[in-house]
Amino acid sequence: DVYFKYLIHILLTSLAIITLEAFAGVWINAFIVCVLCIDWVKKKTLNSNEKILLVLGCCRISCLGFAWIRKFLPIIYLNNINVHTELQLLPSFARFFNYLNLWASACLCVFYCIKIANFRNSFFIYLKAKIDRMVPWLLLGSGILAFLMGIVTYDINEFQHSNNLTATCLENFWKATIRKENRFFISFFLAGFGYAVSFMAVIFSAVFLLFSLWKHKQKMQTNSMKDLSVEAHIRAMKSILSFLVMYSINFLCLVLTLFYKIWNPCKLLIFHCRKQLI
Repeated sequence: DVYFKYLIHILLTSLAIITLEAFAGVWINAFIVCVLCIDWVKKKTLNSNEKILLVLGCCRISCLGFAWIRKFLPIIYLNNINVHTELQLLPSFARFFNYLNLWASACLCVFYCIKIANFRNSFFIYLKAKIDRMVPWLLLGSGILAFLMGIVTYDINEFQHSNNLTATCLENFWKATIRKENRFFISFFLAGFGYAVSFMAVIFSAVFLLFSLWKHKQKMQTNSMKDLSVEAHIRAMKSILSFLVMYSINFLCLVLTLFYKIWNPCKLLIFHCRKQLI
């Protein structure tokens, strides 16, 4: 009885903490989205960086919402993991918005880098002239990739649910585990590849901006006046470094999740084998 009360206390405390964090994140991003929408109504148009920020704000609101729902339902409804619809849809939507959030963040970092950095390379000059037209296509491509990842997640959850119903004996459990491992490998390979590419885009954007800022300061050493270009570089660097920290945390969590998903089925298989032998 004491243990049960202690467990309930921990669950309620964790739920309160998660709710406060989700509420704070949703409130901040909702404020950004509202400001952008009001500006959109007034100007009848949005700049390229405002388009990315609008998509990014909506994605983060959705990510926080689905993360809160996935943590809230198991506490309130203990049997929700057996509901087929919830088992498939919630992880799929969460993966979709999380993937879109990371790619939109990468698009914003690349946009800042191309717009602010100064290089004499002809390809870079071409990108600087065409980047405003490329932003909608970059966001569309990010949405398509995120949608494909949502479909892959849905397929894996459907496959796992169907195998859980048929894996009753040791042989079926072994075969189901092997097939599930193959599908998990495809899913995590695609997710890891997408995370790695977006992570490298953020790193290269930060490196190029730092290099551009260093070159610009070398040229302006003899100028005592405060240069606006340097200030723009510094503001962009602060934004990109914040995204770099977020990407580093997400990438580390992805790697840890990958190792957990690989090791956890092995532990289940060992436990099932011991149970059969006993």
